[in-house]
Amino acid sequence: MTLLQWTERLELGDPAMDDTHREFVDLLNRLAESDDAAFVARLDRLLEHTVAHFAQEERWMADSGLGTPCHAAEHQQVIDVCRAVRERVVGGDLALGRRLAAELAPWFENHAATKDTILVGHMQRAGYAAQRDPVFEA
Repeated sequence: MTLLQWTERLELGDPAMDDTHREFVDLLNRLAESDDAAFVARLDRLLEHTVAHFAQEERWMADSGLGTPCHAAEHQQVIDVCRAVRERVVGGDLALGRRLAAELAPWFENHAATKDTILVGHMQRAGYAAQRDPVFEA
């Protein structure tokens, strides 16, 4: 089941951010489509990506001179929830893991349309060229 379709409305106009977001959407959909046996491994991959993804955006915020503690705080909340849900999934609560995936789709759409759009606009006005972290180029 595809939770989130990549469309033009998700593109924010920054190639580095758009590529990272496209990967997030792909990993989220893979998690949603996962069978029970592969679910934890796919959740781990999504969580690994998300931690690096958020760290990258936070570096861009700092390097471009945008102070956004609420943006970074929201990132941390999502990571904390994902880690807590992962522990429950490992304990056998796959339904909670599937619910997490379903809830991440609308969260991501809203986050990208608000906080990430503000970040991209700031970077463009500041003349800051975002570069993807090496972890995404491997």
